[in-house]
Parts: sequence; structure tokens; C-alpha cells
Amino acid sequence: MSVQEISVTALKRIPLADGDVLHVMKRLDQGYIDFGEAYFSIVNHRSIKAWKRHLRMTLNLVVPLGMVQFVFVDTAGNIRKESVGTDRYVRLTVPPGIWFGFMGLSAPHSLLLNIADISHDPDEIERKGIKEINYKWK
Repeated sequence: MSVQEISVTALKRIPLADGDVLHVMKRLDQGYIDFGEAYFSIVNHRSIKAWKRHLRMTLNLVVPLGMVQFVFVDTAGNIRKESVGTDRYVRLTVPPGIWFGFMGLSAPHSLLLNIADISHDPDEIERKGIKEINYKWK
């Protein structure tokens, strides 16, 4: 898989006086394949969570609160960076086979949502230490 296959979908944010409504995903949206599970991850400011690669799971990543910088690396070594969150409310659809990591850009933390097409399976994930991929986090 190539980092070029990651899609970015603009999401609708409806401003309301008593709190905004943030759309995430509909069954007919590009990027929706199937539903396996959805989970939130809290990403602390300047905290780095890297590196992992899913072998079968398609990720749909949304950051409704804060900002997170994602870094993707494909098997050819191509790097792609995407910052997602309050200031850029989009959904990243990431196919299997791409290494990725992410860093929290907002204090005290950001909130990340993943809507995955399959349930968590520890046998379909590969992991590397943060220094095993040549990337300088800033």
C-alpha cells in the first residue's frame, strides 16, 4: 500500500449556541467498508505514539477535540504528514499495510476516534519502536 491511498474527507461541523454537532461517518460515505469497532484514544500534548501497521484493518481517524499530527510511512519509504483536529476537521481513511504514528499537538490533550472495519485483533498488528523508523518528531 502507498501513502497516496490515504483519503481525506472533509467533515461537517454544525455550530450551535449550546454546543456544536460534529458529523463523523455515514454508512454510504467513502471510506466506510464495514463496522468492527469504534474507540477513542486520548493523546497527551507532545506525546508520541509510534509505530504500528495494521495488516487487515482499515482505519477511519477523526480528532473531534484538539489537534493531532499523523505521520504515515509506506513500504517504499514515502512519508505523508496530516494534521487533524479542531482547526482541520476531516476524516483520514487509512488502508491496511501503512506504518503510522501520531503526536498530540494540543494541551492538555486531544481526543482521537478510530472507526475500524474489523474488531481489534493483536495478531493483525505489527509494531516497531519509535527509533526504528527514521523520522524526526518536532
